[in-house]
Amino acid sequence: MVWGSRALLRKYGNFIDDLRIYVKGGTGGMGHPRLGGEGGRGGDVWLVAKEKTTLKRIKGRFPQKRFVAGAGANSSVSALKGEKGTDCEVDVPLGISVTSCDGKQIGELNKAGERILVARGGIGGCLVTNFLPLKGQIQIVHLDLKLIADVGLVGFPNAGKSSLLSRVSHAKPQIADYPFTTLKPELGKIMYPDYKQVSVADLPGLIEGAHANKGMGHKFLKHVERTKQLLFVVDISGFRLSSKTRFRTAFETVLLLTQELELYKEDLRTKPALLAVNKMDLPNAQDSLNELMKQLQNPQDSRAHLFCSQELPWFLLYLNIPFGSVFCGPTWAARMFMQRQYWPSSVEQPR
Repeated sequence: MVWGSRALLRKYGNFIDDLRIYVKGGTGGMGHPRLGGEGGRGGDVWLVAKEKTTLKRIKGRFPQKRFVAGAGANSSVSALKGEKGTDCEVDVPLGISVTSCDGKQIGELNKAGERILVARGGIGGCLVTNFLPLKGQIQIVHLDLKLIADVGLVGFPNAGKSSLLSRVSHAKPQIADYPFTTLKPELGKIMYPDYKQVSVADLPGLIEGAHANKGMGHKFLKHVERTKQLLFVVDISGFRLSSKTRFRTAFETVLLLTQELELYKEDLRTKPALLAVNKMDLPNAQDSLNELMKQLQNPQDSRAHLFCSQELPWFLLYLNIPFGSVFCGPTWAARMFMQRQYWPSSVEQPR
């Protein structure tokens, strides 16, 4: 419930946040040696930022992911100067970072209508080329979506992130009792009665050593960078990845999660964050919660971590607001998370 009205929920499902495409500029047109005519230049390939476009849609419409511009017109008796080939324009989402196959930054597209040239057409046949046309530029381009959601759910495997997303939106992530059921971000959106929206991403679970690229650490941490705000989801009973790893309490889990983010990129210290404590229906959960609250409020226990800087006061405030930002189950989670009046006043309201 939101302001006495029912929130409208949308299912966005599994999505694609990066894509590699093949681009080729058009071949130039043939020149006319006898008359000295020049062939037309080949068309160019452009990336154009457009609203309501997704990388998933691009892949669906163009499964081969090949984009080739038109060839330039040949020189002829009736038209000594051949016409330029048709440009190829590829519609891409806003917030795209474009890099070449060798990692070189080509540019970014942040506003609707912005364009980036990714493959130039070859010149037409002329005196310099012995009237033979040149082929267009060819390259593999990597499209990387910089921002995927307003809120990212961060936690270790089996913390309950997917269950939470399934309750606050119509997204249907895979839910199971084994680790790493989420390998790609799952996106859900909440639309409020005033038509404002909040997008929520269920991010793949992290493990200890993710900052050092253990497992698929950097690939998973990359998704954390792409959200405006973070919601840490922690199992109140603690976490243990396998029989070969050490058991971690809920407090140690919070410390490890924030430490992994800080060691990966210090800039993540400034990203607004909240904490959700899950599985409060387990035995002795309330005692564990009381202990966690004491530890979080003890500067000696929680020093040198993300939430213990200037963000600590409102971080703890959210753990003590009415109904509690400590989510005591899926129903409470959905109710609290969908009420925008509980978003931090220092954080920009979702749009």
